[in-house]
Amino acid sequence: MMRPVQAARVLSTTNLRGITLYSPQELIIAARAGTLLSEIEAALAANGQHLIAEPPDFSALLGNGSAQTLGGIVATNLSGPRRVAWGATRDHVMGVRAVNGHGEVIHSGGRVLKNVTGLDLCKLLTGSHGTLGVITEVTLKVLPAPEAVGTLLLAGLDAARGVAALSAALGSPYGVSGAAFLPADAAALVPELAAAGRSIAIVRIEDFSASVAYRTERLRADLAGFGTPDILDDATSRSLWRAVRDAVPLPAESSSAIWRISVRPSAGPRVLEVLSHQIGARGFLDWGGGLAWIAAAAGTASHEAVERVALAAHGAWTLFRAPDALRAAVAVIPAEAAAMARITRRVKAAFDPGFLLNPGRFYAGL
Repeated sequence: MMRPVQAARVLSTTNLRGITLYSPQELIIAARAGTLLSEIEAALAANGQHLIAEPPDFSALLGNGSAQTLGGIVATNLSGPRRVAWGATRDHVMGVRAVNGHGEVIHSGGRVLKNVTGLDLCKLLTGSHGTLGVITEVTLKVLPAPEAVGTLLLAGLDAARGVAALSAALGSPYGVSGAAFLPADAAALVPELAAAGRSIAIVRIEDFSASVAYRTERLRADLAGFGTPDILDDATSRSLWRAVRDAVPLPAESSSAIWRISVRPSAGPRVLEVLSHQIGARGFLDWGGGLAWIAAAAGTASHEAVERVALAAHGAWTLFRAPDALRAAVAVIPAEAAAMARITRRVKAAFDPGFLLNPGRFYAGL
């Protein structure tokens, strides 16, 4: 992800592990940055709770096989399909401890919901990819895990019609917590959908069992104009949404590059169509069409096409996976406006004046 870091030395928080606070009654958990996400999820599951933003596991997609850590998730602000309803990881970080480029310890936020004070550096550090400080400990808000998960599935729609169905579902009063459209080739890569042989639009509802059963039936009736939705059972739904969360519908070839494009949902189908025609791209749409995952041959021509299409749709892109040579040669995220770029440099200078922390991660020389 992002540009290759231009540094000769590596600082690791791998051994900085352990849950330091867990209060199920207060819906709060705190842990050191190197704590495995699996350890945190296990502790939460034992008390019927979960991480709200359902951070994805991209180890297979990125081909590194590394276990996820809390610090890595927060530093990159990784968030799953539930973001469309509940917000990103950034929205649930209550407190952060970090060390900046001066060697100073930063403490921002609090460890209980009613005691979050001071400058909100949590949101600044979350998603900063370690360029402003080395995160050492994070406090997160958590919530009770849903008792049941239901999924409505509409097969055979084109992308525009599929996104229209997703938009109708998200605009309904039934508390949709996930909405994705998978073209036929993307659906074929997901075991739960492979037999369909067609494009698939899926909508998720999570809650108590009786509530899920009632709301999925009501939403099924409301979406009848798009076809006859199938309703998937709890186990199939959970497995399917893990696959969407982890971007399983993308081709697994390590030689391809992967981009994540953020646009207004109505523009998602056009992004898929144009890039498929121009560079033979494959992909799928998450967050009701507002997030397009794109895979295509790694190269400057493909990247330039993605840039053009994203800008034409008034959106933004991230070069998510590519060979180091390509990531070093092109812009991995859009250039900032001049005024914003000045602010970015001032913030970087305030936190890391020696440019010691992940230099060049976002932009060359910064």
